[in-house]
Formats: sequence, structure tokens, C-alpha cells
Amino acid sequence: MGKIFCIMGKSATGKDTIYKKILQNSELKLRRIVSYTTRPIREGEEEGVEYYFTDVETMHQLEEQGKIIECRAYDTIHGIWYYYLVKDSQIDLANNDYLIIGTLESYMKIRDYFGKNKVVPIYIELDDGERLTRALEREKTQSEPKYEEMCRRFLADCQDFSCEKLTEAGIKKFYVNNDLEKCLQEIKQDMLADRE
Repeated sequence: MGKIFCIMGKSATGKDTIYKKILQNSELKLRRIVSYTTRPIREGEEEGVEYYFTDVETMHQLEEQGKIIECRAYDTIHGIWYYYLVKDSQIDLANNDYLIIGTLESYMKIRDYFGKNKVVPIYIELDDGERLTRALEREKTQSEPKYEEMCRRFLADCQDFSCEKLTEAGIKKFYVNNDLEKCLQEIKQDMLADRE
């Protein structure tokens, strides 16, 4: 029986890097689940890699067809952006294990949809000062930096990943990403143990 490992954490904790490194680990044999979004594609992103980039009309069509597993809306300074997971041909838990990046809210909805025994949280933690430094450096590399949105996300994370919400979601294990290799090794060991 397959599992869905859901990586989550506040912005700039290194989730994307950890996600890519774990997928590259041949011992874990994990498949990707690519979510959908209506937000604009960023420089360096590719369609079908980070997300499937759609418009709101396409999202509503999928919703009408009953294909949306979970959906989140973010009221950004650039308008409302939706992030959602679609019930499509990507997921076959009878034969495969998967890795996905999500939020605490999306983790709980995916867990409720597939079952608690099939969805495993991987919560990434990092000191707020280091997160802010990383987020700023990343934003500086964009041709049109969106500093206001970066700050909004940083502040929203404090509420979205509060201690109360983490406890309510049953998140007990935190993977601290101060040392990437050490963090990856710890996650890998736990994933292998969880599938035994």
C-alpha cells in the first residue's frame, strides 16, 4: 500500500530543495504529485515541474467535474491566487509512493481524502531570521522582485503554521534545516522506516 509524503513548512525553509533532493534519491523510489495553481509562473519554473499553471476558468471546470481534492485561495497584492490538487492519473497508491509539497491546510485535506494511514507529514523548520534572509536573497534574483508579497507570505506563515495549528494537525516531528545533508538523512531514514 502506497504512501503520500507531504513536505510542508513556512516559506524559505528549503522545502523546494529538500523536495528535489528526496526525489533524486533512488533508494526511496518516490513519484511526484504536481499541484495546480493560477498564480503566474516565476522565472526558472517550468510547466508541469513546480506546478501546472492554469487560469481560474480551468480550475472552475475541474471543480464542476468533481476532480479537485483540495483547493486553497491566497489574497495576494496581485489578486487571488489558487493552489489545488486534482484527482488525475498521477496518483496510484496501490503501486507507488509519492512526494508532494503543500501547506498545513492542504496536508489535512489530502490526509482526510486518502486516509490518515496513507499520508505522512514532513514538516520543515528553520529560524525566522534565516528564513527572512533566504527569502530576500531569492526575491532579489527575480527580474521583477515582489518584496511586498514576500513580506505578506512571511507574516502569514506565522499564523498558518502556529503551534496550535501544528498540534491540531497532529504534527509532532519537525525536521530542522540548519544543515541540509543532516536534514535529508533524517527524513530519508524516517521515510524508509515508515514504509516497513
